[in-house]
Amino acid sequence: MFRSRLRRRGGTVVALLAAASLMTTLSGCGVDPLTPQEAREKAGSDDKPGGTGRRVDCAEVKCIALTFDAGPGKDTPRLLDILKEKQVPATFFLLGSKHVDRYPEVVRRISDEGHEVANHTWTHRILTDLDAAEIREELSRTQDAVERITGRKPTLMRPPQGRTDGTVSEVSRELGLAQILWSITAKDYSTDDSALIEQRVLEQAHGDGIILLHDIYDGTVPAVPPIIDELKRRGFTFVTVPELLAPGKAEPGTVYRPEKD
Repeated sequence: MFRSRLRRRGGTVVALLAAASLMTTLSGCGVDPLTPQEAREKAGSDDKPGGTGRRVDCAEVKCIALTFDAGPGKDTPRLLDILKEKQVPATFFLLGSKHVDRYPEVVRRISDEGHEVANHTWTHRILTDLDAAEIREELSRTQDAVERITGRKPTLMRPPQGRTDGTVSEVSRELGLAQILWSITAKDYSTDDSALIEQRVLEQAHGDGIILLHDIYDGTVPAVPPIIDELKRRGFTFVTVPELLAPGKAEPGTVYRPEKD
């Protein structure tokens, strides 16, 4: 039986409010998300797996993307060991202040081991509360910090709490960043119960899904091996976000969000 040690109600209320805010923001400000399927269909099918380096065709295979926000942290090296052992690629939306600048060697390892390095702002400020110059500062500082370490600027970003609007989209477009939301969340910020985190992910898993986890919370990394094992057993193939969209490419400023089955 799965055990639950929830940090009571506050986390749940915050999550519900965040979800409501996300829907309001997306629907009220002219932001029209694309699904991975729409991104692939829009691009056509000229780029076949094996032709130009694509590993898998997510139009034919049941794909799922594992993503981690707000790291790197002290547990990220252990997470990378797990991903390497299980041969699973992931997408890391990195936080600049006290993370990228504190763990540059881990950032370098994420990149060197073939994972996608992405942007989660510098200080996790809610971008829809900021003006364009402030949004640009939050994203640019992390872009520059990652480039200094890896030699490459990210092409993907995830707005904190998923909150975006027209201004965020325009600044993202200027900086060459596509916006990546999610469809599966364990709300691992609200519990350190690894079994509960596992249960929540597995209950929501679907083809073309994007899983949101955080490699900075104590219960998350221990939940990753059983999540991977069970999803593989169910026939899922793990991919990075760019692989999920291929042959489409993540267009700067565009918001991508899977639809749940």
